[in-house]
Amino acid sequence: MGPRAVADSARLAFLFCTTGLSPLGMAAPSMKERQACWGARDEYWKCLDENTEDASQCKKLRSSFESSCPQQWIKYFDKRRDYLKFKEKFEAGQFQPSKTTAKS
Repeated sequence: MGPRAVADSARLAFLFCTTGLSPLGMAAPSMKERQACWGARDEYWKCLDENTEDASQCKKLRSSFESSCPQQWIKYFDKRRDYLKFKEKFEAGQFQPSKTTAKS
């Protein structure tokens, strides 16, 4: 299990503990189910990285991601990816605030 999987596992465990709910409304996913979810997520994210101009190329991988992961996890991973991409641009000096943000 890589560092990303360990960090995600810790965050998801925190969600379970603080909300008292599992993402499926029942028992937490098994290790095999978690690994399938993370693998589907990683393949989908890789496709998005390779097809930055046309995300529609990744529809099948998105469907696989959605069918492999609990809905709460999908929301979390989508937000996490948005944050990581923002952070990457910001740290590279490529972030340009919108015109409405720059005026405030």
